[in-house]
Amino acid sequence: MGIRTYMIAVATALATSTSLFALGAQAEDVKLTLWSLDRDIQPAPNLIKEFNAQKNGIEIEYRQIQFDDVVSEAMRAYSTGNAPDIITIDNPNHAMFASRKAFLDLTEMIAKSTAIKPENYFPGPLASATWDGKYYGVPKATNTIALYYNKDLFKAAGLDPKKPPQTWDELLETAKKLTDPSKNVYGITFSAKANEEGTFQFLPWAQMGGATYKSINSEGAVRALTIWKQLLDGKMASPDTLTRSQWDATATFNAGNAAMAISGPWEIDRMLTDAKFDWGTALLPVPQQGAERSSAMGDYNWAIFSNTKHPKEAFKALEFFASKDVTMYKDFGQIPARSDLPIPPTGNVLKDAALKTFVEQLKYAKPRGPSPEWPKISKAIQDAVQAALTGQMEPKAALDQAAEKIKLIEG
Repeated sequence: MGIRTYMIAVATALATSTSLFALGAQAEDVKLTLWSLDRDIQPAPNLIKEFNAQKNGIEIEYRQIQFDDVVSEAMRAYSTGNAPDIITIDNPNHAMFASRKAFLDLTEMIAKSTAIKPENYFPGPLASATWDGKYYGVPKATNTIALYYNKDLFKAAGLDPKKPPQTWDELLETAKKLTDPSKNVYGITFSAKANEEGTFQFLPWAQMGGATYKSINSEGAVRALTIWKQLLDGKMASPDTLTRSQWDATATFNAGNAAMAISGPWEIDRMLTDAKFDWGTALLPVPQQGAERSSAMGDYNWAIFSNTKHPKEAFKALEFFASKDVTMYKDFGQIPARSDLPIPPTGNVLKDAALKTFVEQLKYAKPRGPSPEWPKISKAIQDAVQAALTGQMEPKAALDQAAEKIKLIEG
């Protein structure tokens, strides 16, 4: 072989080798990591499996984290450069990250997206993923609270089972009529526990009274807390309302020991199994007819950390997850945060009626905050509720104290 022929052969071999290497590099998937609380029967790990099955050049690795560790571990991971690309975050904690620019501003990406359209979401969930007028996340799912009531106990007390209480005064009157100590039946059950569940249940009452967390001592909020105190002082609600979770409180209703309960759609399936009586659902009572409605808002948002090396690929994953919102209830029993996606009928008349109530209630659901200091603000509200309900302080004094704490917290 002549030198010229040899050099051409070498050049051809090198070119072929380089081309194969380039093909190999192109075939290497972009690796993303996603953290979430979701277990194997919940959305995140299952949606990831579907996404990875597309073989679209992006592969997501999943890590399940624990509820108590989410905020501290995620913020520590971000500050040390070890954050995941994507995380699911409890909606009241979203502002803490967004305000510190720990989450990626998705506003421009969302404006160009055909899969994620802000107008398709309920206002409350969308507001929880928004900071300073920009989108720092996408709602994953949502839930809220409404009134469950025992129709059989209504009939026994001479009340119309088709007319649950509509206003706060009606609720007090109805709870009083339904309370029967001889049968160990309370008029109502709810959670006033000294944790986020207590805030979750009280804040909508304050909001319906015209308050925000910044004006938690307004006249309407004081009236709301006064009514809670009347329910407890009048033994229309069990004394352990102060310590019981929403789950435990609703168990009292399911057992027939409370005629009404304030809780969420997560209870429907358990109620269908445990409640051996005819029950219904209604929107939360308002201060007076025509008053503005409100409700609590739970569940998580998707977010992308701002120091991700693959923002476009991470957003592509969020678009895929959003495209699966239509199956959120059917596959996982979670209500989508979308007002444009009706929940398909389940075939169970009682369940479908309850779901209709909760979807209607979601129109009025408001986020907790949003505020970067939400955990501290929530603690101030919890302390006020506990102080008033245990008789340590009058409702107004307790909420005045909470308002002062919140001013100091927010500077």
